[in-house]
Amino acid sequence: MSYVPNTPRDIQVMLDAIGVKSGGIEELFKSISQELRAKSFDLPAGRSEFEVERYLRGLGKKNVTDLIYFLGGGFYDHYIPAAVDAIVSRSEFYTAYTPYQPEASQGTLQAIYEYQSCICRLTGMEVSNASLYDGGTALYEAVMMAIRITGRNKIIMDGAVSPIYRKMIRSYTGNLSVEFVETPLFHGSRMSYRDEIDRYLDDRTAAVILQNPNFFGTIDDHSDIAEKCREKGILVIESVYPIALGVLKSPREMGADIVTGEGQSLGIPLSFGGPYLGFMATKKEFVRKMPGRVVGATTDKKDRRGFVLTLQTREQHIRRSKATSNICTNEALCALRALVYMCLLGKEGIKKVARLCMDKAEYAKKILGEIKGVEVKKWPTFNEFIIKLPKDTSEVIGKLISKGIAAGFPLSRYYKGMDNYLLVAVTEKRTKVEITAFANALEDILWS
Repeated sequence: MSYVPNTPRDIQVMLDAIGVKSGGIEELFKSISQELRAKSFDLPAGRSEFEVERYLRGLGKKNVTDLIYFLGGGFYDHYIPAAVDAIVSRSEFYTAYTPYQPEASQGTLQAIYEYQSCICRLTGMEVSNASLYDGGTALYEAVMMAIRITGRNKIIMDGAVSPIYRKMIRSYTGNLSVEFVETPLFHGSRMSYRDEIDRYLDDRTAAVILQNPNFFGTIDDHSDIAEKCREKGILVIESVYPIALGVLKSPREMGADIVTGEGQSLGIPLSFGGPYLGFMATKKEFVRKMPGRVVGATTDKKDRRGFVLTLQTREQHIRRSKATSNICTNEALCALRALVYMCLLGKEGIKKVARLCMDKAEYAKKILGEIKGVEVKKWPTFNEFIIKLPKDTSEVIGKLISKGIAAGFPLSRYYKGMDNYLLVAVTEKRTKVEITAFANALEDILWS
């Protein structure tokens, strides 16, 4: 537990400095609704530090932290090698800030440069920036980038793109003159609905947003969509799951112009929702329209290799009207985690993890499909798939939690009429014993 040496007088001085004249510390939290605030810790006065710490640790143990996870929806329980934490926690990385002075920031700059290189190799694209906040905001940045490149303002969003990402994009662009068209889901296979996308392509369209694997776990080859878009000068934005790229066709091979994704699966823990990592890669011709920073390699007067911030399209660096975003450098720590993870696994290691995820998901499909009343959708998937239950999923999920299993994502949260549908994710961490235990527990709950 951290030592906080502030006395009541210290606290009052700080409150006075920020203009809080009455109400004390409580005044700082008045914007948070009462139902979201802890009522009390029931902590008696006059306890020693040891007693307070023991009491608070006891409260913390009431949280359920040892569940077996089959929950995905964009964020996944992958194994993180111990070396990731060991390297990233080194003080020269952990305390580094904005590398404005390259001569004093070569380690940080090289780490970002190598991260960019890894993202390019993973996606097949030519350039990458120095990371973004998360997968959803990365997709928003790609939308704005496409608008800058094409001079158009219409965006077509495939209905199978994550509803979380779609909501984030609409929130960020709420006050901008951007026209959105969302295509319906193709119910036959949950793949992209080609006919509906074709219907909306016109000379006002800046980009089409696709996702592979999509929110339902279905994998698709969007090459045909990309070809039609290219004929009309429309960009293709592809949101991807980086681990899946170990076995799937790359976005560049499918004709994507801008690639984004959530990098949490690359060595970043789930951490109650963050901080996470958004990545972005594109073609070299679009690099000056890409937000954030780009680190490049160069040589000094003595012909020694060095690293510099080659492009910095933020308000701090160029005229405000020309700025593309205000993406902060501290995301570089998450990018470093991703870099270390990718370097530790290497090309073959990422392929092996991807194959394990896919194979174990197929085993889970098989064993869950043998349960009476459970229907496993047969669409092509990576490590995530839909099952239909004979009961409402919210009831089933609660009972499975009590058995130590986080069963999956209830699709009714975002889609009407899908009360009995569950999105199940399987990573390389899930064992045959755990998958079998999940199936047995589910069968007991459904038919006991």
